[in-house]
Amino acid sequence: MTALATPASLTRSPARYTATTALLCAALVVIGCLAVTVGPAHVSLSDVLASIGHHLGAGVAAPDHLTDAIVWQLRLPRVLTAAAVGAGLAISGCVMQSITRNPLADPYLLGVSSGASLGAVGVLVLGLAFALPVAAFVGAFLALVATLTIARTGGGLSTGRAVLAGLAIAQLCAAGTSFVIFWAATGDSYRDILNWLLGTLAGSSWATTDISFAALMLVGGFILLLAPRLDAFAFGDTSAAALGINVTATRWVFLGAVALLTGAMVSVSGAIGFVGLILPHMVRGFTGPAHRRQLPGAALAGASFLVVADTLARTVFDPRELPVGIVTAFIGVPVFIVLIRRRRVAG
Repeated sequence: MTALATPASLTRSPARYTATTALLCAALVVIGCLAVTVGPAHVSLSDVLASIGHHLGAGVAAPDHLTDAIVWQLRLPRVLTAAAVGAGLAISGCVMQSITRNPLADPYLLGVSSGASLGAVGVLVLGLAFALPVAAFVGAFLALVATLTIARTGGGLSTGRAVLAGLAIAQLCAAGTSFVIFWAATGDSYRDILNWLLGTLAGSSWATTDISFAALMLVGGFILLLAPRLDAFAFGDTSAAALGINVTATRWVFLGAVALLTGAMVSVSGAIGFVGLILPHMVRGFTGPAHRRQLPGAALAGASFLVVADTLARTVFDPRELPVGIVTAFIGVPVFIVLIRRRRVAG
């Protein structure tokens, strides 16, 4: 019991929490810089720092033209996009598990990823890959609207109805995606569609970095500001209402924010599984249940996790590249089994 109680004790010490957060920040910076050095073409850490310093106007001489292009145009945008997507999915997972009071909830519970997939596949089969992020986000947003509309049928918005409506919309969108692929996909579009459906960061650019970071800062920051309200949901709707919280309105706000954040992330990366499911569980033992601590910790851990997973995806089977969703599943399933066993022992 002492070993199981140790992580919880960290939440009673602000100094320990600050040290843990600082360690997560440092780990993310180190992992990100090292990830940029990894690839078929050799790039040293000094080259990475020189390229970044040069483009940020720090008065540092840039490395040779080819190395600078590899760092600044290819690898760095991909690493930054992976970090933003991992952070956004982890935050969304924390919120969904709190709102639904379900430890198995993830950001895709409302059918958002299935709607995004339908929109993305639609433009891919039309040869309009440049419009993929927009189409995926529109699909995710329409799926959210459909889910919440169905959930409101017959009364106020409840967690149970929202989850069931999300499952129904997810199945409908999945059927639509399958129909589009069966009817219209030809040639190499099959591979492009499969890569996107499994989750990939291969098409990352500064544009995807801007989209993902803008969503993370705006929507993720908004969620963090409302973090104390999430704490009230841990004791159920009745307790939350007794604390003066408008339960229905607050749930609408959080579900909408999660859908927007998840939709933005899925639009640039595809549906990457397990990040929003396992990372909240992994950090909760060190940050405690308070969401003002849990959300930043999950964001930092999720960012580092996805950067590592994407680095493995693009290098382990070089010159072939795996969709990063396969790697997160291979890592996530064993970790999730361990977490379930630990919860059972703790219980």
